[in-house]
Amino acid sequence: MIGRRTFVTALAMLPLAHTLARAADDATTPGIDRLDPALDRILAPDARVDIIARGYRWAEGPAWVSQGNYLLFNDPPSNILYRWTRAQGVTPFLSPSGLQTSVPEGIREPGLNGIAITASGMLVGADSGTRAIVQIDLRTRQRRILADRYEGKRFNSPNDLCVAPSGAIYFTDPPYGLAQADDSPLRELDFCGLYRLDPDGSVTLLDRSHRRPNGVGLSPDGTTLYLALSDEKRPVLLAYPLDAKGQTGTPRLFLDMHAELATGDPGLPDGMDVGPDGHVFATGPGGVHVCAPDGQRLGIIRTGKAIANCCIGEMGRTLFLTSSDMLAMVPLRTS
Repeated sequence: MIGRRTFVTALAMLPLAHTLARAADDATTPGIDRLDPALDRILAPDARVDIIARGYRWAEGPAWVSQGNYLLFNDPPSNILYRWTRAQGVTPFLSPSGLQTSVPEGIREPGLNGIAITASGMLVGADSGTRAIVQIDLRTRQRRILADRYEGKRFNSPNDLCVAPSGAIYFTDPPYGLAQADDSPLRELDFCGLYRLDPDGSVTLLDRSHRRPNGVGLSPDGTTLYLALSDEKRPVLLAYPLDAKGQTGTPRLFLDMHAELATGDPGLPDGMDVGPDGHVFATGPGGVHVCAPDGQRLGIIRTGKAIANCCIGEMGRTLFLTSSDMLAMVPLRTS
């Protein structure tokens, strides 16, 4: 394999993205690599990465709830959704977060993975265990399945999502939640898709050509859909043009992370967030790659471990990072 990675038996049952990430954990210490002076407009020169919680099996899917001023994030293997506030720190918010029954053989990650908050304040989540896109009322904790099939066949294990101003949900469906991944006998679809779920409940397949589609994000003007490929053979971020109906065109390469992967930096392209000014915060080998709207890489935020996902919160003042077994944060400059 590549670089410094050494694999052990205990990692054998993890999805490949997690395996690569954890095997290379602690390769670096927390810090910020400044690759372009323009990064100073986003992160102050003295900004530092703070670890604010530890002890998770695999921290994922952060989302800021502005109506309550708190952060939600997941531990999919543990099937728990956590809540963080500055006053109380981390407390369990919903358990089980995903699959509501006992975990059957063949399911590796029963909990929620990527989540987002809609304009009406509802949580929508990629439920890896239920193999569905679900909606949860944060006040009552009531949940309902929005979609769990494409053309009558069950999804693999929905992984990440984002919500468009129209209410459409873009999501990915790799097999990470299944114990045998591509070879799982539970699979009903023989591909890993990028989809759009419309408010009327209809599901549209946008792309089935990728081996490991993962994180998704939208540009502020809604004309670009970003897709991260957690593929060790193709570790890139793609940008799809979107038309007025939310249909994708031919994607272009937005960010190539082959070089960082080849050095042994922990992680693969995974989750992301897009700032209101169009800057893209994309997780990948080494940490969060901060990019200008044109794809120019400005810097890399490192925790010393793989970063699975990130989100902007606290009125744009903070970037939260779910990183392997911990939760971290770094202050942002706001305009």
